[in-house]
Order: sequence, then C-alpha cells, then structure tokens
Amino acid sequence: MPEVSFGAHFFQDLVEARIHYLPLYPDDEGVIFNEAFLTRSPNLLAEFLPDYAALADTVHLIDVPESTDGLTLQLLMNADLNEAVALLRKPGNAVPETIRMEEEGTARQSPSYSRWRMRMAEQIAADINPEEFGVAAMYIFSSTKNATAGPASDIDLLIHFRGTPTQRYLLDTWLRGWSLCLDEVNYLQTGYRSGGILDVHIVTDEDIEKKISYAAKIDAVTDAARPLSIRQTFT
Repeated sequence: MPEVSFGAHFFQDLVEARIHYLPLYPDDEGVIFNEAFLTRSPNLLAEFLPDYAALADTVHLIDVPESTDGLTLQLLMNADLNEAVALLRKPGNAVPETIRMEEEGTARQSPSYSRWRMRMAEQIAADINPEEFGVAAMYIFSSTKNATAGPASDIDLLIHFRGTPTQRYLLDTWLRGWSLCLDEVNYLQTGYRSGGILDVHIVTDEDIEKKISYAAKIDAVTDAARPLSIRQTFT
C-alpha cells in the first residue's frame, strides 16, 4: 500500500480549509467498515460528475439520507490518537461535544491540564516514604512546572536517590503504579492514553555534584526544577 501522501500535495490545502483528514486502512487490526453500506449504496459519481464516471470503481459518492431512509452521518475523529468512528443517526440527534477545541488549537494547552498534573505531582511527593524508597528529594520540571501542559503531556519528575538496589526496585514499582493509574484518569478526562503518564528521571549525589544530565536542572540559573515537599527529610 502506498503512502497516503505519495504524489499528492493537497493536505496543506485541507488544513488551511479546516478540513480534517485521517487515513484508515481496512486491513489494520481494529479497523471496522460497514462494507455492505459502502459498496451496495447507489454511486452518484456519474450523476454529479459525468466527465469522471470512469472513476466509479475508485470513488463512491453516496447520498447518505437517501440510502438510509433519512439518517445522517456523524463523524467523531481524534487525529492525535489516530482514531475515528462514523455513526448513522437520526437528524438532530447530535452527539454532545464534551471537549471543544479552539479553532487554532489553543485549547491543547489549557491551564487545567497543568494544574491537575501539578496537584498529582504534589500528592505523589506527599505520599512517598523517603526512608523506604531511599529518596532524598523530588522535583517537578518541564511543561507541568511551566504551566504549558497539554492533554497528552507527561508529568516530569526528577528524583534525588540515595538508596540501595532493592529500594530502587521498590521505588520504580511504586511509581509505575502511580503512572498507570494517573494515565487512566487522564484518558477518561481527555481521551489520551500513553501507557504511563509519569516521566521519572533518577539522579544520585554524584550526578548532582557533577551536574550531569537532568541533575543540572537542580538549582539551575534558568528554568530550574521546582522542589516538591516530601513528608519527611531523608538522611
């Protein structure tokens, strides 16, 4: 199967005309088509475009209300998730729009996404047992800290770790549980699922001393990681 855009340059025109497109492949797992409706409904291509009647085997133009005794076609699509569903419904029986995206996409960065993620990060820090997991400090950084998170953004945590390998295993398992649970909550709220919403970076005393990688964000001059209050100080 060729690439969808192979030999074509009309996608930018579609975007500028605010026409949304989403390629769907019949043979892909989870893709379901009502083939009877699509193939047996009268093809009106020759009637509307007689000069292109030869393309009737490729382009199928359907009058939906005429072919369904008055039903209309409603399309629900999320291009970011690469998912869509088309419904045949009675006229006027509209699907409630629970999440309205701004025309220019500004709703993708709503303050509510950052506030929710910050509250969850603060709750994780408040619930963690530093002595059990070998945690000296926790920080938040990136989009959650900067209040620019979108519905698909991770919660970026930086953890100063001083524990043993066993404590590291327990910490990773505990955080994995949080990550999966919060990812499910985010999915129910926004429709975005990532398989785990926490993006955790572990640094040691040596990393901080040498300012290696993400450790450089601690006490940085610009865009420093923000400390989170844990319930007790690890010594």
